[in-house]
Amino acid sequence: MTRVAFFLHHQRPEAVELARQAAAWLLAEGHELRLLAPDARHAGLDDLACDDGELTAGLDLAVSLGGDGTMLRTVDLVGDDQVPVIGVNLGHLGYLAEVEPQDLCSSLGRFFAGDHEVQERMRLTVTVDAPSGTGPDPGSFPALNEAVLGKTPTGQLVRLSVAVDGEAFTTYPADGIIVATPTGSTAYAWSAGGPIVSPDHAALLLTPVAAHSVLDRSLVLPPTASIRLQVVGNRPATLSVDGRSLGLLAVGDAIVCTAAEHPARVVTFGRRGFLGILKAKFGLNGK
Repeated sequence: MTRVAFFLHHQRPEAVELARQAAAWLLAEGHELRLLAPDARHAGLDDLACDDGELTAGLDLAVSLGGDGTMLRTVDLVGDDQVPVIGVNLGHLGYLAEVEPQDLCSSLGRFFAGDHEVQERMRLTVTVDAPSGTGPDPGSFPALNEAVLGKTPTGQLVRLSVAVDGEAFTTYPADGIIVATPTGSTAYAWSAGGPIVSPDHAALLLTPVAAHSVLDRSLVLPPTASIRLQVVGNRPATLSVDGRSLGLLAVGDAIVCTAAEHPARVVTFGRRGFLGILKAKFGLNGK
Protein backbone atom coordinates (compact mmCIF):
# COMPACT_ATOMS: atom_id res chain seq x y z
CA MET A 1 0.00 0.00 0.00
CA THR A 2 1.26 3.44 -0.96
CA ARG A 3 0.11 6.57 0.86
CA VAL A 4 -0.74 9.37 -1.59
CA ALA A 5 -1.96 12.95 -1.06
CA PHE A 6 -3.76 15.10 -3.64
CA PHE A 7 -3.63 18.91 -3.79
CA LEU A 8 -6.17 20.72 -5.98
CA HIS A 9 -6.41 24.03 -7.82
CA HIS A 10 -9.82 25.27 -6.65
CA GLN A 11 -10.50 27.40 -9.72
CA ARG A 12 -10.12 24.55 -12.20
CA PRO A 13 -13.20 22.27 -12.41
CA GLU A 14 -11.16 19.67 -14.26
CA ALA A 15 -9.03 19.21 -11.13
CA VAL A 16 -12.10 17.99 -9.24
CA GLU A 17 -13.09 15.49 -11.93
CA LEU A 18 -9.53 14.21 -12.23
CA ALA A 19 -9.20 13.86 -8.46
CA ARG A 20 -12.41 11.82 -8.28
CA GLN A 21 -11.38 9.52 -11.13
CA ALA A 22 -7.87 8.97 -9.78
CA ALA A 23 -9.20 8.51 -6.23
CA ALA A 24 -11.48 5.69 -7.37
CA TRP A 25 -8.58 4.01 -9.18
CA LEU A 26 -6.17 4.37 -6.25
CA LEU A 27 -8.60 3.04 -3.68
CA ALA A 28 -9.55 0.12 -5.90
CA GLU A 29 -5.85 -0.72 -6.17
CA GLY A 30 -5.59 -0.81 -2.37
CA HIS A 31 -3.70 2.44 -1.82
CA GLU A 32 -4.40 5.13 0.78
CA LEU A 33 -5.43 8.61 -0.32
CA ARG A 34 -5.35 11.81 1.75
CA LEU A 35 -6.58 15.34 1.09
CA LEU A 36 -6.50 18.40 3.29
CA ALA A 37 -10.01 19.26 4.47
CA PRO A 38 -10.54 22.25 2.10
CA ASP A 39 -9.45 20.17 -0.91
CA ALA A 40 -11.54 17.20 0.18
CA ARG A 41 -14.67 19.36 0.56
CA HIS A 42 -14.04 21.03 -2.79
CA ALA A 43 -13.77 17.67 -4.54
CA GLY A 44 -16.67 16.05 -2.70
CA LEU A 45 -14.28 13.53 -1.14
CA ASP A 46 -14.93 14.44 2.49
CA ASP A 47 -14.30 10.91 3.76
CA LEU A 48 -10.67 11.22 2.62
CA ALA A 49 -9.96 14.44 4.55
CA CYS A 50 -7.13 14.49 7.07
CA ASP A 51 -5.84 17.00 9.59
CA ASP A 52 -2.92 19.22 8.62
CA GLY A 53 -0.70 17.56 11.21
CA GLU A 54 -1.41 14.10 9.81
CA LEU A 55 -0.88 14.91 6.16
CA THR A 56 2.77 13.95 5.73
CA ALA A 57 3.02 11.20 8.38
CA GLY A 58 4.33 8.22 6.43
CA LEU A 59 3.35 9.89 3.15
CA ASP A 60 4.95 8.31 0.06
CA LEU A 61 3.82 10.67 -2.69
CA ALA A 62 2.12 14.03 -3.23
CA VAL A 63 0.22 14.83 -6.44
CA SER A 64 -0.36 18.43 -7.54
CA LEU A 65 -3.47 18.89 -9.72
CA GLY A 66 -3.20 22.35 -11.25
CA GLY A 67 -0.42 24.48 -12.67
CA ASP A 68 2.91 25.68 -11.37
CA GLY A 69 1.18 27.67 -8.61
CA THR A 70 -0.44 24.51 -7.23
CA MET A 71 2.92 22.79 -7.51
CA LEU A 72 4.53 25.53 -5.41
CA ARG A 73 1.84 25.11 -2.76
CA THR A 74 2.33 21.34 -2.74
CA VAL A 75 6.10 21.56 -2.37
CA ASP A 76 5.65 24.15 0.39
CA LEU A 77 3.51 21.69 2.38
CA VAL A 78 5.52 18.48 1.89
CA GLY A 79 9.06 19.61 1.04
CA ASP A 80 10.43 19.60 4.58
CA ASP A 81 9.35 15.96 4.91
CA GLN A 82 11.13 15.05 1.65
CA VAL A 83 7.96 13.70 0.03
CA PRO A 84 8.32 13.33 -3.76
CA VAL A 85 5.83 15.29 -5.86
CA ILE A 86 4.16 14.54 -9.19
CA GLY A 87 2.91 17.63 -11.00
CA VAL A 88 -0.15 17.25 -13.22
CA ASN A 89 -0.43 20.07 -15.73
CA LEU A 90 -3.94 21.55 -15.79
CA GLY A 91 -2.85 25.01 -16.85
CA HIS A 92 -0.65 26.45 -19.56
CA LEU A 93 2.70 24.89 -20.32
CA GLY A 94 4.68 25.14 -17.11
CA TYR A 95 8.14 24.30 -15.92
CA LEU A 96 7.18 22.14 -12.96
CA ALA A 97 4.13 20.03 -13.82
CA GLU A 98 5.09 17.51 -16.50
CA VAL A 99 2.28 14.91 -16.40
CA GLU A 100 -0.76 15.47 -18.63
CA PRO A 101 -4.20 14.80 -17.05
CA GLN A 102 -4.98 11.76 -19.21
CA ASP A 103 -1.70 10.17 -18.10
CA LEU A 104 -2.18 10.48 -14.34
CA CYS A 105 -3.22 6.91 -13.53
CA SER A 106 -0.56 5.41 -15.81
CA SER A 107 2.04 7.71 -14.25
CA LEU A 108 0.98 6.63 -10.78
CA GLY A 109 1.35 3.03 -11.89
CA ARG A 110 4.85 3.77 -13.13
CA PHE A 111 5.70 5.44 -9.83
CA PHE A 112 4.50 2.43 -7.84
CA ALA A 113 6.56 0.16 -10.11
CA GLY A 114 9.70 2.26 -9.61
CA ASP A 115 9.76 3.38 -13.25
CA HIS A 116 10.64 7.00 -12.56
CA GLU A 117 13.36 9.36 -11.40
CA VAL A 118 13.33 11.91 -8.61
CA GLN A 119 14.97 15.23 -9.36
CA GLU A 120 16.11 17.30 -6.40
CA ARG A 121 15.63 21.05 -6.68
CA MET A 122 17.13 23.59 -4.36
CA ARG A 123 14.72 25.58 -2.17
CA LEU A 124 15.12 28.78 -0.17
CA THR A 125 14.58 29.48 3.48
CA VAL A 126 13.45 33.09 3.93
CA THR A 127 13.83 34.35 7.50
CA VAL A 128 12.08 37.55 8.54
CA ASP A 129 13.89 39.87 10.95
CA ALA A 130 11.37 42.62 11.69
CA PRO A 131 12.24 44.52 14.88
CA SER A 132 9.59 47.12 14.01
CA GLY A 133 6.91 44.60 14.92
CA THR A 134 4.63 46.01 12.22
CA GLY A 135 5.27 43.50 9.44
CA PRO A 136 5.04 39.75 9.01
CA ASP A 137 5.48 37.63 12.09
CA PRO A 138 9.15 36.76 12.62
CA GLY A 139 9.95 33.30 11.39
CA SER A 140 11.09 31.31 8.39
CA PHE A 141 9.26 30.57 5.17
CA PRO A 142 10.15 28.05 2.43
CA ALA A 143 10.31 28.93 -1.26
CA LEU A 144 10.91 26.86 -4.36
CA ASN A 145 10.99 29.86 -6.72
CA GLU A 146 11.84 33.14 -5.06
CA ALA A 147 11.53 35.79 -2.40
CA VAL A 148 10.74 39.34 -3.52
CA LEU A 149 11.21 42.48 -1.46
CA GLY A 150 9.77 45.37 -3.44
CA LYS A 151 7.85 48.58 -3.68
CA THR A 152 4.38 49.00 -2.27
CA PRO A 153 1.29 49.55 -4.47
CA THR A 154 1.93 53.31 -4.39
CA GLY A 155 4.62 52.65 -6.97
CA GLN A 156 7.49 54.57 -5.40
CA LEU A 157 10.87 52.85 -5.50
CA VAL A 158 12.44 51.50 -2.33
CA ARG A 159 15.99 51.47 -1.03
CA LEU A 160 17.30 48.04 -0.08
CA SER A 161 20.74 47.37 1.33
CA VAL A 162 22.37 44.05 0.48
CA ALA A 163 24.86 42.11 2.57
CA VAL A 164 26.30 38.72 1.63
CA ASP A 165 27.74 36.45 4.32
CA GLY A 166 27.76 39.37 6.74
CA GLU A 167 29.70 41.69 4.41
CA ALA A 168 27.96 44.85 3.21
CA PHE A 169 27.71 44.91 -0.58
CA THR A 170 25.65 47.88 -1.81
CA THR A 171 22.30 49.66 -1.56
CA TYR A 172 19.88 49.48 -4.46
CA PRO A 173 17.28 52.16 -5.18
CA ALA A 174 14.90 49.96 -7.18
CA ASP A 175 11.42 48.62 -7.69
CA GLY A 176 12.63 45.64 -5.71
CA ILE A 177 15.07 42.76 -5.40
CA ILE A 178 14.43 39.11 -6.20
CA VAL A 179 16.35 36.27 -4.58
CA ALA A 180 15.66 33.18 -6.64
CA THR A 181 16.63 29.54 -6.95
CA PRO A 182 17.57 28.00 -10.30
CA THR A 183 13.99 26.75 -10.54
CA GLY A 184 12.79 30.31 -9.95
CA SER A 185 15.14 31.66 -12.61
CA THR A 186 12.42 31.04 -15.21
CA ALA A 187 9.77 32.88 -13.19
CA TYR A 188 9.81 36.51 -12.00
CA ALA A 189 13.60 36.70 -12.07
CA TRP A 190 13.62 35.98 -15.79
CA SER A 191 10.98 38.67 -16.38
CA ALA A 192 13.29 41.11 -14.60
CA GLY A 193 16.19 40.28 -16.91
CA GLY A 194 17.89 37.56 -14.91
CA PRO A 195 19.64 34.52 -16.40
CA ILE A 196 17.98 31.18 -17.03
CA VAL A 197 19.70 28.53 -14.89
CA SER A 198 19.12 24.80 -15.25
CA PRO A 199 17.28 23.48 -12.17
CA ASP A 200 19.88 20.78 -11.57
CA HIS A 201 22.32 23.49 -10.44
CA ALA A 202 22.49 24.91 -6.92
CA ALA A 203 22.89 28.69 -6.68
CA LEU A 204 21.30 31.82 -5.29
CA LEU A 205 20.33 34.46 -7.87
CA LEU A 206 20.06 38.08 -6.76
CA THR A 207 18.26 40.18 -9.37
CA PRO A 208 17.40 43.87 -8.92
CA VAL A 209 14.15 45.04 -10.52
CA ALA A 210 14.41 48.33 -12.43
CA ALA A 211 17.38 49.42 -10.35
CA HIS A 212 18.49 53.07 -10.44
CA SER A 213 22.08 51.90 -10.23
CA VAL A 214 25.10 51.29 -12.44
CA LEU A 215 25.01 47.68 -11.23
CA ASP A 216 21.62 46.53 -12.47
CA ARG A 217 22.49 42.97 -13.50
CA SER A 218 21.93 39.71 -11.65
CA LEU A 219 24.47 38.20 -9.31
CA VAL A 220 24.83 34.41 -9.27
CA LEU A 221 26.05 33.43 -5.82
CA PRO A 222 27.02 30.06 -4.35
CA PRO A 223 24.35 27.98 -2.60
CA THR A 224 26.22 28.45 0.70
CA ALA A 225 25.69 32.23 0.62
CA SER A 226 23.54 34.08 3.14
CA ILE A 227 21.86 37.12 1.57
CA ARG A 228 20.44 39.83 3.82
CA LEU A 229 18.12 42.46 2.36
CA GLN A 230 17.29 45.38 4.66
CA VAL A 231 14.81 48.18 4.09
CA VAL A 232 16.57 51.55 4.35
CA GLY A 233 15.64 55.06 3.26
CA ASN A 234 12.19 56.32 4.21
CA ARG A 235 9.71 53.91 2.58
CA PRO A 236 8.51 50.43 3.60
CA ALA A 237 8.74 47.44 1.27
CA THR A 238 6.40 44.55 0.65
CA LEU A 239 7.51 40.93 0.97
CA SER A 240 6.24 38.04 -1.12
CA VAL A 241 7.46 34.45 -1.10
CA ASP A 242 6.57 32.21 -4.05
CA GLY A 243 3.79 34.63 -4.93
CA ARG A 244 2.33 34.72 -1.41
CA SER A 245 2.15 38.23 0.01
CA LEU A 246 3.42 38.23 3.59
CA GLY A 247 3.04 41.92 4.37
CA LEU A 248 5.01 45.13 4.75
CA LEU A 249 8.49 45.52 6.19
CA ALA A 250 9.24 48.88 7.79
CA VAL A 251 12.51 50.76 7.53
CA GLY A 252 15.08 48.77 9.50
CA ASP A 253 13.37 45.42 8.92
CA ALA A 254 15.12 42.75 6.90
CA ILE A 255 14.97 39.28 5.42
CA VAL A 256 17.73 36.69 5.19
CA CYS A 257 17.73 34.19 2.31
CA THR A 258 19.69 30.93 2.48
CA ALA A 259 19.48 27.52 0.88
CA ALA A 260 16.91 25.33 2.62
CA GLU A 261 18.11 22.23 4.43
CA HIS A 262 15.97 19.96 2.27
CA PRO A 263 15.47 20.29 -1.50
CA ALA A 264 12.20 19.72 -3.28
CA ARG A 265 11.90 16.21 -4.73
CA VAL A 266 10.14 16.29 -8.10
CA VAL A 267 9.13 13.06 -9.83
CA THR A 268 10.02 12.89 -13.51
CA PHE A 269 9.37 10.29 -16.16
CA GLY A 270 11.88 11.59 -18.67
CA ARG A 271 9.21 12.95 -20.98
CA ARG A 272 10.70 16.38 -21.53
CA GLY A 273 14.03 17.77 -20.47
CA PHE A 274 14.74 21.32 -19.38
CA LEU A 275 15.84 22.45 -22.85
CA GLY A 276 12.75 20.85 -24.38
CA ILE A 277 10.55 22.81 -21.99
CA LEU A 278 12.34 26.06 -22.91
CA LYS A 279 11.95 25.35 -26.61
CA ALA A 280 8.22 24.77 -26.20
CA LYS A 281 7.76 27.73 -23.86
CA PHE A 282 9.46 30.19 -26.20
CA GLY A 283 8.22 28.71 -29.48
CA LEU A 284 11.64 27.51 -30.59
CA ASN A 285 10.54 24.12 -31.89
CA GLY A 286 11.34 23.77 -35.58
CA LYS A 287 13.71 26.75 -35.58
